[in-house]
Amino acid sequence: MKNENNEVFLTKEGLKDLKDELSGLVNVQRIKILEDLKAARALGDLSENGMYSAAKDKQSFLEGRIRELESILKNAVVVEKNIGKNATIDLGSHVTLETQKITVKYSIVGVEEVNFSENKISHESPLGKALIGKSAGDIIEIEAPMGAVKYKVLEVK
Repeated sequence: MKNENNEVFLTKEGLKDLKDELSGLVNVQRIKILEDLKAARALGDLSENGMYSAAKDKQSFLEGRIRELESILKNAVVVEKNIGKNATIDLGSHVTLETQKITVKYSIVGVEEVNFSENKISHESPLGKALIGKSAGDIIEIEAPMGAVKYKVLEVK
């Protein structure tokens, strides 16, 4: 999330992941693409060289992502987890919820860290917004495309 000060809120783990991604792009991928470009140039006529065009496209995408990550990291604000028996949900919290007899677990993360396959949801999503400030035992209700859904907060870590 960027606010008016361009701050990007991240968890400590999210910051590490983004730094690792940037390092891999700069120290591995950038070098590989430069090698691909060199090999494609050696083939001759660049105007009809599909390998060269593909490598230039990859380079453009890579450099854009590097600039994006550098901007995010420059403006990163690491949010510390709220720990304790009476912890309230905030960025960095791990929550266990119950809805319709189904138990689900989510991590509340910054927008740049969202990963649905790992159950990492943004604090700006409808569910994330509804959970912020809640504690174990609280019940929330959010509007979903299928109608209102109630969740009971079982645990906050």
